[in-house]
Amino acid sequence: MDQLRVGIVGCGEVVQIIHLPSLYRLADKFRVTAVCDASQEVLDAVGAQWNVSKRYLHYEDLVTAPEVDIVLVANPHVYHASVTLAAVAAGKHVLVEKPAAMNLAECDAVQAAQEHAGAIVQVAYMRRYAPAFEQACTIVGKMRVEGDVRLARVHDVIGHNAQFIKPTARVVRGQDIPQAMLAAGKELEAEAIAQAIGAASKEVQKAYMMMLGLSSHDISAMRELLGMPQRVLHATQRGGLYLTATFDYGAFVCQFDTGVDHLPRFDANLEVFGERKYVRVQYDTPYVLNLPIRLYVSEAHGEHGVVEQMVHPSWGDAFVNEWLALHTNITEQRAPKTSIADYRQDLELFQAMTKLMA
Repeated sequence: MDQLRVGIVGCGEVVQIIHLPSLYRLADKFRVTAVCDASQEVLDAVGAQWNVSKRYLHYEDLVTAPEVDIVLVANPHVYHASVTLAAVAAGKHVLVEKPAAMNLAECDAVQAAQEHAGAIVQVAYMRRYAPAFEQACTIVGKMRVEGDVRLARVHDVIGHNAQFIKPTARVVRGQDIPQAMLAAGKELEAEAIAQAIGAASKEVQKAYMMMLGLSSHDISAMRELLGMPQRVLHATQRGGLYLTATFDYGAFVCQFDTGVDHLPRFDANLEVFGERKYVRVQYDTPYVLNLPIRLYVSEAHGEHGVVEQMVHPSWGDAFVNEWLALHTNITEQRAPKTSIADYRQDLELFQAMTKLMA
């Protein structure tokens, strides 16, 4: 079928602000047929707003529903692997928000289940589906073949999401989730982190959660742009929210730095420096739809000159491109570039980083 039916597990801000509008724009390819949330208040509000009659409080009911072909996993992080495993076992395809798994054990379980079932499991790394980023990969790929990469940098220092969301969007937030359920989620999260990085300070645990969240976008894009680094030379954290690392690529190093503060701005970019060429991909907040993701290229010109380009390949949103890629992957049975096996490499780097931080 050209039109695929989507069931959504977790109806929080990313679903309300981004995924549902994206799917509405792609109505010829997708139809939202079911929603699930632990909050009845959120469930009813989202279901009414988007005219979805099938509403479930338990994900086990949604993933087995016959009216669902794809499950969007967007509930709290610690449950992502469990929902994905249940969806794959029920014969569904999956788009799972980051983090796709909290640790290597969860990741390997999802990969084994996905391979056994022959399902498509795509990790929602939307930045990698932006046309500007894909063009950058082509340019930098040629630079890598020619041995012309001298230095790279991954930078992501942003304000809290609420600073973008409150002035620009309306989000329904439920106040009816039982405290016992919230406490159980916190316990599961602590267990999953301990399984990933062992005994660690509160700050290092917080840094690991930062990696699973914001930094996973940066590191994943770095890997597609530059490949997998040979090793992590150093990694630091301060307060769990400000992280740095140096990745060894042999002929060059990539510097990484990230943090979250209280300035309402979004400064995220990837930079690659060659002998006669400079490439930068500049991102903006995803919580305001259709903001342009731009590519900047500077090249030496003649003996003393320089040519600079700003490339904005098209209007649109990276989340829409991500959904279009998923549709192609499912209908043509293609493996996603942001697969669960690809995601595992991020976890390997995160573990190496936390060891150095400890």
